[in-house]
Amino acid sequence: MRSTGSNTLRLSRLLSSAALLIVIAAATTGCQTMQTAETTGATPVAAADQSTGDIRRDVEALGQQYRGEPSNVDVAIRYAQALRKTGQRAQAVAILEKASIESPHNKALLGAYGRALADAGNYDQALQVLDRAHTPDQPDWHILSAQGAVLDQMGRHAEAQRHYLTALKIVPDEPSVLSNLGLSYALSKNLPEAEATLRRASARPPVDPRVRQNLALVVGLQGRFTEAESIARADLPADEAAANVAYLRQMLAHRKDLREPSHAAHAEAGAS
Repeated sequence: MRSTGSNTLRLSRLLSSAALLIVIAAATTGCQTMQTAETTGATPVAAADQSTGDIRRDVEALGQQYRGEPSNVDVAIRYAQALRKTGQRAQAVAILEKASIESPHNKALLGAYGRALADAGNYDQALQVLDRAHTPDQPDWHILSAQGAVLDQMGRHAEAQRHYLTALKIVPDEPSVLSNLGLSYALSKNLPEAEATLRRASARPPVDPRVRQNLALVVGLQGRFTEAESIARADLPADEAAANVAYLRQMLAHRKDLREPSHAAHAEAGAS
């Protein structure tokens, strides 16, 4: 039988890990966007429509441009984003750290730097930087969502949910924020609320396939495997959808705690 840690890791990779990354990336972008979009520009950290060769060419071209214009903030942000796509997280952080020292008040730069720090696993520092990327009197929903994603990575789900709910006051029914909120509820074992929130996210166009896969995960965790498979099949080949649900069945047979709500977590979330 697999270890608890192994099961949890596999489950997260199976359906939901991409969503948290998306959120961080999108939240950061915002305008620039998580990079802007949600994170840095509205572009997920790993662009599914780009080939490895295209990404490498982007890195080379942007690297050359950056070396010629090391003080150009926009070039630094785009170069760091390209580096993150190829897994060069430490180098991306170094580029943005240098740029932030030279331009300490550039909000788009701070948002990108905070996202890169989170991507590299430096969560405490990421929160500090993201906090400087907007102000209480001018909150940026992209940054709020990025902060929530970082807090979720740290296991601080109630705080994360407060950030998402604040973002939703600015952009009601924004799918990326709803998706992050739904995942946060799932991580705190509030599965009914997670399902309701992810259904709201999946009902708002454009529908990100990863949102539906997370919805399928949450439905499956509640024991409704046929429905989960039906949802998963909308984006996956039938054999992959069936395999995912079969794995959920197998794991839940050994992990009763995953499908039982945590009363403490539920109460804490409600207080937020």
